[in-house]
Amino acid sequence: MKKCSFFSLLISSFILILSSNVVKADSPYHAEVARGVAMHGRPKYGWNFKNFDYVNPDAPKGGIIKFSAFGSYDTFNPFVIKGTAAAGVDLMYDTLTVDSEDEPFSVYGLIASTIEIPEDRSWVAFNLNTKAEFSDGTPITAYDVAYTFELLKTKGVPQYRYYYGSVKEVIVEHQRRVVFLFKKDASGKVQNRELPIIIGQMPVLPKHYWENKDFTATTLEIPVGSGAYTIKSFEPGRNIVYERNPNYWAKDIPSVKGTKNFDIIRYDYYRDATVAVEALKAGAFDFRLENEAKKWVSMYNEKTQGLVKRFFGHSYPSGMQGFVFNIRKPIFKDRNVREALALVFDFEWANKNLFSGMYKRINSYFDNSDLASRGLPSKEELELLTPFKDKIPEEVFTKEFKTEVSDGSGFIRPQLKKAFELLEKAGWTIQDGVLKNESGEPFNFEILIDSSMSGAWERISLSYVRNLKKLGISANLRVVDLTQYKNRLDNYDYDMITNIWGQSLSPGNEQNYYWGASSANVPGTQNYIGVNDEVVDKLIQEIIKARDRKDLVAATRALDRVLLWNYYVVPHWYLPGYNYVYWDKFGIPEDSGFSKSYIKGLQLMTWWYDKEKADAIGKVQAENQGKNKKKSVYERLFLVGKGLEN
Repeated sequence: MKKCSFFSLLISSFILILSSNVVKADSPYHAEVARGVAMHGRPKYGWNFKNFDYVNPDAPKGGIIKFSAFGSYDTFNPFVIKGTAAAGVDLMYDTLTVDSEDEPFSVYGLIASTIEIPEDRSWVAFNLNTKAEFSDGTPITAYDVAYTFELLKTKGVPQYRYYYGSVKEVIVEHQRRVVFLFKKDASGKVQNRELPIIIGQMPVLPKHYWENKDFTATTLEIPVGSGAYTIKSFEPGRNIVYERNPNYWAKDIPSVKGTKNFDIIRYDYYRDATVAVEALKAGAFDFRLENEAKKWVSMYNEKTQGLVKRFFGHSYPSGMQGFVFNIRKPIFKDRNVREALALVFDFEWANKNLFSGMYKRINSYFDNSDLASRGLPSKEELELLTPFKDKIPEEVFTKEFKTEVSDGSGFIRPQLKKAFELLEKAGWTIQDGVLKNESGEPFNFEILIDSSMSGAWERISLSYVRNLKKLGISANLRVVDLTQYKNRLDNYDYDMITNIWGQSLSPGNEQNYYWGASSANVPGTQNYIGVNDEVVDKLIQEIIKARDRKDLVAATRALDRVLLWNYYVVPHWYLPGYNYVYWDKFGIPEDSGFSKSYIKGLQLMTWWYDKEKADAIGKVQAENQGKNKKKSVYERLFLVGKGLEN
């Protein structure tokens, strides 16, 4: 971490306060003025940092980058539950602070040039940059920040109510300074030490634009934003194009420098992933994260000049992906049932026959990181778990969680035997070749699938359905379009889905949104399982109030064990990295991720358009098109997917 002397810090702070006139003389809220703060410990970058290490501060501005999206959209408001937001719409909004991508959880000023947090984290003050302005040139003020907070908390998607519920009061001390006071418990302590950073991640919306509009409605009116990009053009179901504001006020501040380099960012919409892959190969767009092993292995010709296949490895949490039980449904209430159904998912066969052996089995909600539970509980974990010994599965204390392993042959007789025993415990028996309960009701359920991902999920789901049939269970696949899928998810109208919960190196408030009791019956949360468990809630609170990394790891591992042994999901698989395919027409910083495993993800907004490379690629693509004058099947699919041919 770069350092500066106390004297220079004092002078810098004094000049800042004088120039921005942000602190009221009688304000009781004063703390060390900082450009960045860390969740635990001190931030990597000091007061005088010029730019993040993983960017090229001299990256040229200009050019275009094109992406794919699926389905369609009907709104430019991503902050409410209603509607499907356009891809990339977050490009239009800046936040008070911005995350550093090469630290577990640190943030640095963006709209807020500096931050003040006391030792007990009972409040946070944001001093706004005097140059900050909305896309229409209107200054961004503390009144906009306070307005945004109230708007998101009362009318935004449910996650904002969970994140902001512990804020006691918002005080606008000056048009450039806003203070958030946090609630305390009976002992006078603030339990949620993450809140100052969470508030800093809040996007800032213009009060003058939204105050006379219905914030909860879908809208295709181009909004006033606070970010570097605005909407240039759009056609719902076809595309949306963003353009960079050349006068973007923040382009040279340390937390932004070297990022947001493209003049144009375009998203084209496709009907499914197969069509999109062919469009990428034809040069219709530039970049794809390939999350299907079959496509990665078979659909890209590595000899195609200029098309790059590249693996980006990392040590970031895998998160949890799997078949998700909706335990609101009576059929999945019993843990024995859920464990039985988990036993017959044959990952080894699927990995061998469907995934070319590329994947690893998930054995933790935080796999691939130090947050994953391993072995038996540590002393620190036992201190958290033992008080609930009679309320959680006994295996939490006696066994390391490991998913069932088959021999990969497709014959799973040992797993079926165990599964039948568990189902019998739960009152299910085979009657006339069908699994039924004591009332004679058959064990039937539906697996809901989003049509844009149907190719990937159907293959693996069908193999799972075949094994369930061996138990006398009838599981039916139901493929629906993206809009219907989202509506059914928001209202928990399904038996089983596939889902991925991403995780970070610093879990916190979002865990309530994933499996907290307060989110179990509120439409639109990500508690798709329906977890409503006091032990889970208390362990989440231990994560949130962790004072250092050691406490955080212990609490996270304890939560991990409880979630795993309750068999809320049938764990799938993960790849310790990402598979990327892109056209080689961009400049990439040396430390943007490919060379540094500690970078959280590939930082595409640190890339830039390389005109020389792009011109060369353009010639290659033109030659390829000339060689294929007749439309292939996939080219016709591509045109149909683009709406250009019937």
